[in-house]
Amino acid sequence: MHEPVLRREVLSLLAPQPGQAVVDCTAGGGGHAEALLEATAPDGPLLGIDRDSAALRVAGERLARFGPRVRLVEGDYADLGRHLQAAGFPPPRAVLADCGLSSLQLDDPARGFSLLRDGPLDMRFSLQASVTAADLVNGEREESLADLFYQLGEERSSRRIARRIVERRTARPFETTADLAETVARAVGGRRGRIHPATRVFQALRIAVNGELESLDRLLETASSVLTPGARLAIIAFHSLEDRRVKLSFRAGAEAGTWRLVTKKPVSPSRAEELENPRSRSAKLRVVERL
Repeated sequence: MHEPVLRREVLSLLAPQPGQAVVDCTAGGGGHAEALLEATAPDGPLLGIDRDSAALRVAGERLARFGPRVRLVEGDYADLGRHLQAAGFPPPRAVLADCGLSSLQLDDPARGFSLLRDGPLDMRFSLQASVTAADLVNGEREESLADLFYQLGEERSSRRIARRIVERRTARPFETTADLAETVARAVGGRRGRIHPATRVFQALRIAVNGELESLDRLLETASSVLTPGARLAIIAFHSLEDRRVKLSFRAGAEAGTWRLVTKKPVSPSRAEELENPRSRSAKLRVVERL
């Protein structure tokens, strides 16, 4: 069963109370949602949002015991205000967004997110989206690919990798994750440290395919207009591009008198959680309260 990252810390810092309305912007496998529902028992409602219809089905099964307290919506958390209005949902007192991939997505080769399991080069959160990772790898110019890998993956060998990809695709297009990962590894000369050499390239493609930074920016821009005084917003980021945006947005909001910083510094998983769930290692949690 999917185990949510920083579960204890999220509950402690969001501090949901019995009967309060809460929102899980990234319902995923339902782990955080389940914890929030238990904390707001017996009658606190939860709105769960996710772009991944498959994940929502899993969340629905996991949360079925909570009955009508749960409302699940397929969509982008960037449209939080619209989702709340469409659902007729009361003003939430706690909102959570976990920006990481769920185990459901990583462990399914057919989704194309994993470096360790060969599958189609897809990477879409929503299967209704039109652009896949294969479209970008096979269609973008060399310069555009290099910029994408550098800006969204912070990949220092971006130009060398882009050049190798373009050379290889002239023979045949890329179709699978293993094919791309092997090409990237050859371009940079094999494994560097404990992470796979294609990790940053895969990150960049996933972010681009799903417009992840644009969605996060929109959530950060509009959250203050959705939340009422005393309500809290928690965001879990998994790489510096996300965490930097959250940090700067929260800091600016605090200076403007919109937010109170509940966490002065990001909260990271305990050593015990990292050992139990290595995927949690890079998670950083920041929380603010609406003034």
